[in-house]
Amino acid sequence: MAKTKNKPRRAANEAIAKARYIKGSERKLNLLAQLIRGKLASVALIDLEFNQRRMSGEVKKVLESAIANAENNHNLDVDRLIVKEAYVGRTMTLKRFHARGRGRSAGIEKPFANLTIIVGEGGAEKHKTKKEAAEAKVKANAEGKKAKGGAKKAAAKTETKAGE
Repeated sequence: MAKTKNKPRRAANEAIAKARYIKGSERKLNLLAQLIRGKLASVALIDLEFNQRRMSGEVKKVLESAIANAENNHNLDVDRLIVKEAYVGRTMTLKRFHARGRGRSAGIEKPFANLTIIVGEGGAEKHKTKKEAAEAKVKANAEGKKAKGGAKKAAAKTETKAGE
């Protein structure tokens, strides 16, 4: 009896990259993951490049790896990639001690974290800037008002004709 083939765990238009044992707490790393979630990959790279946090370089490396995986392994268009998921997990914690006064000691915890980034191809309509989205909303409202105004004028014309 042969085993059945396992279903792929990722969609065909997604690529993944992981980093394990990144020095730093998962809470601090999650702030960087929140920064890039849902953004275009190119915009996320720029945000990480100019971020002041120490771990942003590590996150940037993982994102670049995910982009390279998407391009080389899945033949995806790099210009249309978005960061679909970016999540952080807790891993080991080194426990050290710090000498204190009067022969005492205080514990020190040095945490590490894991990072997983999933990029996928998305439509360009999802990735408008806030300014473009606001302009599109204003335009849609203006078109709606024109249509309503035109309907009111047509209704008024029919009423005047019916009244004659």
